[in-house]
Amino acid sequence: MLVIGLGGITNGGKTTLAKRLKKQLPNCSILSQDDYFKPESEVAVDDHGFLQYDVLDALHMEKMVADIRSWMTNLQDSALTRPLHDNQKGVKDTHVLIVEGFLLYNYKPLSDIWNKKYFITIPYEECKKRRSTRIYNPPDPPGYFDGHVWPMYLKHKREMEENETGIVYLDGTQSQEDLYSRLYNDIAQELEKSNDRGAILHV
Repeated sequence: MLVIGLGGITNGGKTTLAKRLKKQLPNCSILSQDDYFKPESEVAVDDHGFLQYDVLDALHMEKMVADIRSWMTNLQDSALTRPLHDNQKGVKDTHVLIVEGFLLYNYKPLSDIWNKKYFITIPYEECKKRRSTRIYNPPDPPGYFDGHVWPMYLKHKREMEENETGIVYLDGTQSQEDLYSRLYNDIAQELEKSNDRGAILHV
């Protein structure tokens, strides 16, 4: 199995890229960090009245980790209970989980699961422009991007760079086609390595 992290800035194109990869990669699933937001009533509010959505405390991170571990365990259990001749024939049946989200590499319990780690960046002006075209529930109040979203992005990016290694940075202003080709080729190479290791184990 391969677990691919696709992290990065809000409105960087993570979800679009993950969905396109899922269509082309065999046995591929997606897990989105956005699905683990706490209800608004449980999200903290700062002195300016801004809901603190762009922080780890706004997410059910323990549940997210548990779901990823469950996916990994279920695959391992399935491989162990499969008849030996099926295991040998199924060497190329590597499963891929793409985990996409804005705070993937700032949570220690996730740090040991990644086979590949990607992080999409886009400049301030481009990010603000893209964000202004999106509709959120609840909607962004005036000043929310500059007062919360962008400062939290910079803070968490600094922390990530200090504590994590092996992250591949991607320019989110590149075309979706270029980003897709880069990731697809990278993951295809990882799949080949994984299949080669599986073939050796089953000789």
